[in-house]
Amino acid sequence: MFFLTLDKSKGEEKYIYQQIYRGIKNAIFAGELQSNEKLPSKRNLAKELDVSVNSVTNAYEQLLAEGYIYSLERKGYYVENIAQFIIKDDQQQNKLPPDLKEKIADKEGWLSLSHMTADISSFPFKDWMKYQEKAIKNHKIELSEITHPQGPYLVRKSIARLIKLTRGILCEPEQIVIGAGTQSLIRNAMSMQNAETIVAIENPGYSRFYKMLKKMEFDVRPIPLDDEGIDIQQIEASHARFVFVTPSHQFPTGKIMPISRRIELLNWSVQQENRYIVEDDYDSEFKYETDNIPSLQSLDRNQRVIYTGTFSKTMLPGLRISYMVLPPEMLREYRDHNADLIQDSNTLGLYTLHYFIENGDYNRHVKRMNHQYELKRKLLIKQLQTTFGTSVEIEDIPAGLHFLAYFHTSRSYEEIMKRATQVKLEIYSMKRFMLSKKECATGSIGLVIGFANIHEDQISEAVKRLSKILEQT
Repeated sequence: MFFLTLDKSKGEEKYIYQQIYRGIKNAIFAGELQSNEKLPSKRNLAKELDVSVNSVTNAYEQLLAEGYIYSLERKGYYVENIAQFIIKDDQQQNKLPPDLKEKIADKEGWLSLSHMTADISSFPFKDWMKYQEKAIKNHKIELSEITHPQGPYLVRKSIARLIKLTRGILCEPEQIVIGAGTQSLIRNAMSMQNAETIVAIENPGYSRFYKMLKKMEFDVRPIPLDDEGIDIQQIEASHARFVFVTPSHQFPTGKIMPISRRIELLNWSVQQENRYIVEDDYDSEFKYETDNIPSLQSLDRNQRVIYTGTFSKTMLPGLRISYMVLPPEMLREYRDHNADLIQDSNTLGLYTLHYFIENGDYNRHVKRMNHQYELKRKLLIKQLQTTFGTSVEIEDIPAGLHFLAYFHTSRSYEEIMKRATQVKLEIYSMKRFMLSKKECATGSIGLVIGFANIHEDQISEAVKRLSKILEQT
């Protein structure tokens, strides 16, 4: 076959058959082989190309399997009648448009004051791997199957026991839904609601929830905060059925909702049927100087709180294990509505987490990280106060993995973020979390300062870069 030229330099039979396969396929598309044209017999083609019959056989079998050729008994192989591709003149074949190209992030030299990271330098990876091996040994059958849509019962039982002890959560394992992130869990829960449902959310607040709920076509009402948290009167005025709150460490301001406001919020939920509070307890494990603040759900006597938590902050953000606790009535509806969902967390990771919790390693790790984070938080605040003096106002609330700081500057938010990129400092401004189109006050900018993933010996340099960003011209 004149259109077939083989490179035999590698001398591998597998490589030869692939060349024959590609050569015939390309010849069909190029029109060098016509529909219903007979191909040489395997023996003749092998002789012509000076290759083994096995190489030709393998090539023909692959072409036959993909539908490029067909065979007739005792007659041989023929080219199938294949339509030609239609290629538009304005399309470059197999070329990705420039605007869709991804740039690999260059982290060299960067320092991070992000609120979204965690310090994994002290994570007990050896213990985690030990429990992973144990999970493989003890759960081979479970790992070979698709697990329960809400996650393995054994793992849910461990989580239920953990959050009862640490957060006062009152629930049965059946009420827990495990997922690959709080966002996806909330999406699944809210997908049961009518599009006309009014949803209230803290403002400033978590913009990812806000945008997701807007895309789901809910009527989302940003509700401002006062000194005690979300404004109850404005919730009432909004006629919302769902309210999203972060009572233990408001995101992003860090406010802790006092008991009086918590009771008001719980009372609001029972004044009408089908009102629910979604409590996002995203980093409540970290509390400094005092004991942990009990969850809102632990005060709920009427089953109106949907509680969500995550292991991303306490362990590894890349682990992607979160959970949601549903009130019984909503659980019944959830199971019916989401009966076809497949659990999206890694089953091996879930069983590993089970042993990590049951053997006490999780609590020991959280206790160790509480101590480390408290030291970094104090050091960072002290460095900021030393460097900026009266030009900074810090919301010093001893909880979570970030705090809010306002800096006196004439620079705009846009200027600040641009200069941050230039000096390789990862920061996030309050403008990102203002959910309604409200102009930010001039002369001051708010930054959400995270301290989880900054090493103690990097804090001085990070603050120095921040000072450079904010300095006046």
